[in-house]
Amino acid sequence: MTDPRPYFTSFLSTVVLWLLILTCCLCQTQGALAENSKTVIDSSGQKIHIEKPFTKIISLYSAHTENLCSLGAEALLVGIGKGDDFPPAILGKPAFSYREDPEKFIATGPDLVLVRPMIERSYPEFINKLRQAGIAVISLQPNNIDEIFDYWRTLGTITGREKQAEAMITTFNTRLTEVQKRLQNIAPGQRPRVYFESIHSKMKTFAQDSIAIYVLEQAGGINLAADAEQVRETNIAAYGKERLLSHGGEIDIFLAQEGKMNPVNETIIRDEPGFQAIKAVREGKILLVAEALVSRPTLRILDGIEELNAAFYPQAKQKAAGN
Repeated sequence: MTDPRPYFTSFLSTVVLWLLILTCCLCQTQGALAENSKTVIDSSGQKIHIEKPFTKIISLYSAHTENLCSLGAEALLVGIGKGDDFPPAILGKPAFSYREDPEKFIATGPDLVLVRPMIERSYPEFINKLRQAGIAVISLQPNNIDEIFDYWRTLGTITGREKQAEAMITTFNTRLTEVQKRLQNIAPGQRPRVYFESIHSKMKTFAQDSIAIYVLEQAGGINLAADAEQVRETNIAAYGKERLLSHGGEIDIFLAQEGKMNPVNETIIRDEPGFQAIKAVREGKILLVAEALVSRPTLRILDGIEELNAAFYPQAKQKAAGN
């Protein structure tokens, strides 16, 4: 009878060899996955490991929605916030609210819900239910201009559009440089002193490091209320009516954002009791600018800068048009 042990030993050797090969392949695959995976840190400090781009996204902040479209990722949006209305490409997409039942979100089957810190702080149970259902939730919102580029890069990373994010940054810097060239020969003493109103009913302005004040200063204006006290960790700052009127004679332009946050018009500002003490109001130099152009961390803040620059220096605009 033939001894089966040599055959068995040969069989074991073959099995061991194939197991080694399989283990090596698995290690290489895991190594490749690890090499391709990326980590982002959101506004709440949460670390999110991105092994592959998200493909079904619900955005609950208008700036996220707009920026994803700027990245060319509008097709990834399976839902938007109920107040989102720009760009036109998103109109008609399913609308959601963080005040709704999380089951509505879960039924849609997103792999990511994008929020901002205010939602995460105010509706923690909503956020927890989404995560318990296996849906990633990322909270993002830059607080100032220094954080905007990293914010765009993060959106590029989670959607697989890193190159498009860098292109957005290049576009921003290029257009901003053109505005700065127009301001090179205008001395600080020749620039208009501007009070920038954020909420008329509460006599609020903007914090000095806010995006809105960045827009104002890059457009060539001087923030008259640079010493305003920031309200908590928001972009809003308290100034007060009495304090504002005490500087009335120094205000060359009264600027106000206009939109949901500040539903105001020139008549409301002009007829405000005591506002005739403000030089800009007496002289009719009241400017309104859309909230979306000065308060959202999107490429459209360039439109805000260019719009205000033209309003601050109308003669320069006319001269450029004449040339």
